[in-house]
Amino acid sequence: MTGYSDRINHAFAFAAKHHDRQVRKGTALPYVTHPANVAIILTRYDRDDDTVIAGILHDVIEDCVREGWTQEMLEERIGEKFGAGVLEAVLAVTHRRVDELGNEFDKGEQRVDYLRRLESASESARWVCAADKVHNGSSILADLRRTLDPDTVWSRFSVGREGTIRWYRAVYERLREVGFNGPILEELRDVAEALEHYST
Repeated sequence: MTGYSDRINHAFAFAAKHHDRQVRKGTALPYVTHPANVAIILTRYDRDDDTVIAGILHDVIEDCVREGWTQEMLEERIGEKFGAGVLEAVLAVTHRRVDELGNEFDKGEQRVDYLRRLESASESARWVCAADKVHNGSSILADLRRTLDPDTVWSRFSVGREGTIRWYRAVYERLREVGFNGPILEELRDVAEALEHYST
């Protein structure tokens, strides 16, 4: 059973360092609560240490290029400290800002690219993708249930209510399409369906 190891502890320290002072969108919660919850979800499904560690680190490259840290430096550090398999999984679930030729993606193109790359992603990366969306979607649902004004929740997202709901459904459908059949898919489907309930 996974859940604790020196490597996992070091991954939490690494994530806490790089997400320092970041907060969850629309809240005062420290950002590191998100990768911590992703790790809990992956542990609940008895995933191996590399997958749990990739879950802890999955947003570092996407969100922590700042204050002297380039993407290349972050990639190198993750690969050195946690191994090539962890780095590969993290990169597979990192939204890319540019394509292979250096052309910038807009938000919609980033999402298309993310879904496309799930086809070649490792099983570990697909688990991280699913756990990330389960936690993010569940957080949105929890906030919707706490508020009298759903627009205050949906307005956090650049694509609004309909775009956000479509995104969770699209990730679920794409994971099925590429042959991922981990039991977490049922949980992701339930989250996507619950979000769709709030579209009306």
